[in-house]
Amino acid sequence: MNHVASPVLVIHGGAGVVRKDMTPEKEKAVRAALEKALAAGHAVLKAGGSSLDAVVKAIVVLEDDPNFNAGKGAVFNHDGKNELDASIMDGATLRAGAVANLHRIKNPIELARAVMEKSDHVMLLGDGAEQFAQSIGMPLVDPAYFHTEERWEALRRALDEAKTKTAERGKTPHHGTVGAVALDACGKLAAGTSTGGMTDKRFGRVGDSPIIGAGTYADARCAVSATGWGEFYIRATAARDICARVEFRGDSLKQAADEVVLGVIPKLGGDGGVIALDKNGNIATPFNTDGMFRGWIDKNGKTHVAIYAGE
Repeated sequence: MNHVASPVLVIHGGAGVVRKDMTPEKEKAVRAALEKALAAGHAVLKAGGSSLDAVVKAIVVLEDDPNFNAGKGAVFNHDGKNELDASIMDGATLRAGAVANLHRIKNPIELARAVMEKSDHVMLLGDGAEQFAQSIGMPLVDPAYFHTEERWEALRRALDEAKTKTAERGKTPHHGTVGAVALDACGKLAAGTSTGGMTDKRFGRVGDSPIIGAGTYADARCAVSATGWGEFYIRATAARDICARVEFRGDSLKQAADEVVLGVIPKLGGDGGVIALDKNGNIATPFNTDGMFRGWIDKNGKTHVAIYAGE
């Protein structure tokens, strides 16, 4: 078995942070939450647990925190409902699971993993996904669980803006996806992503987060979780593209991630960022927005948490 010196965990809580809107209180809460998620996920890795277990553990912490647009903090769609998406991928086997348009699942990342491990499928949607959850004993929550005043006000503002002017569809100041990538002591990689989508989204819109190859991808060499304007990450198959550049061209992880996030995505008209990790424990966290909530525990066991460029 291929052992590495030390496990690595990288997480994100969304790109597009607007510095002028970041209060000291909010920044403190976000940094503390990132540290909590890192500690939870890395504890799994230090105990010899799998990269899959670590990814789920870290993402659940972020899903349970209303500061992030996933789980408890999910934004509202046009009709005042929460629609949640998630996906996970095991790099060693290329197994994957994904769920979209959930309304009553507290931790979508756990259901995505269940789809991977307990069904013959990769992606389940809406009512069907929730029926599957019940069939395996996963409880449903009242949709009111996801209601937070901050997200409700954001929807009201979006609806008001749409009345007074033609809103620029898709362009949101904060892409609140959460995600994690991990390398375990056996040298195996995994990636996962979870989101509440976009404020005021309509028509059952689904972004890149639950789409394998777009918002999430992992293989034996590389693991990626993306955050950004999902339509462009889907069109660019961004997560897979990064790993393909590593696999087929022999690019370094940093070169591959930078070229996709700082080159391909902006040329198409999109924005956002990714977290990426390779089999040697190298980390890349490029983004082309004002900031990206992110953190990592490196090969030396050192914890880093950052929001803006240069941190």
